[in-house]
Amino acid sequence: MDTCYRHADRETGIRCTRCERPICPDCMISASVGYQCPECVRGAPVAVPRNVAGAALTAGDPHLVTKILIGINVTVFLAVLASPALAVHLELLGRYVEYIGGPVQGVSTGEYHRLLTSVFLHQEWWHLAGNMLGLWVVGGPLEAALGRARYLSVYLLSGLAGSALVYLLTPPNLATLGASGAVFGLFGATAVLMRRMRYDMAPVAGMLVLMLAMTFIPSGVSWQAHIGGLVAGALVGAAMVWPTAGGRNRVAVQWAVCVLVFCTSAAMILLRTAELTP
Repeated sequence: MDTCYRHADRETGIRCTRCERPICPDCMISASVGYQCPECVRGAPVAVPRNVAGAALTAGDPHLVTKILIGINVTVFLAVLASPALAVHLELLGRYVEYIGGPVQGVSTGEYHRLLTSVFLHQEWWHLAGNMLGLWVVGGPLEAALGRARYLSVYLLSGLAGSALVYLLTPPNLATLGASGAVFGLFGATAVLMRRMRYDMAPVAGMLVLMLAMTFIPSGVSWQAHIGGLVAGALVGAAMVWPTAGGRNRVAVQWAVCVLVFCTSAAMILLRTAELTP
């Protein structure tokens, strides 16, 4: 058991969410997430409270982005119900020819929008319902903890990484769609956040094990999207919530990791495109 950095005779299991120093009940000061030590509170601008990721707290609905993402997914689903042919232009395809001599379509022909539009595409109501339930349950609290911009970065980069791995490792004429990769990324970031805050990880760990087990049961589920999204979400989430030494250059580190994940995804996409291009 650690001892308070200000009172060496007092054992404690609580640490400052900014500097990671152990603090006792007399020294801990409530913050938006967790507790902070007196030095960090004195050194922080009083007028700008920040969350565990270092982002300034914003007024308004803390789940706004999650609701918008759910709204986009539902809107695309309804649009596809009204015009089923729309799915052909949004789903993830590497390279597809409908008939001999016909036009070639897919990411390898320059339709890179499919890598992200497919993340918002569902053709079955149960598929949409399952992903949106996961997005709401995990995404809402994560958005409140990270802030809107950082949370949206985790979601989009996880979705992109999942699509990139699908594109790299699956047959080029196999269509893939769904928000599962992005949702797995949110689970990965949530696991990192809970580890960082020293919360009980049993619930999220159990859910991840169950979801991963279902991923590898032969059922048409794209394990590539799930694994790609999970790894990307965990990496970006770790960069968001783990403070750098002394808190210096924290924002630069966060966005550098985002760029790294994006560039890694782009490298996989370009590699596969080179393989599929005559």
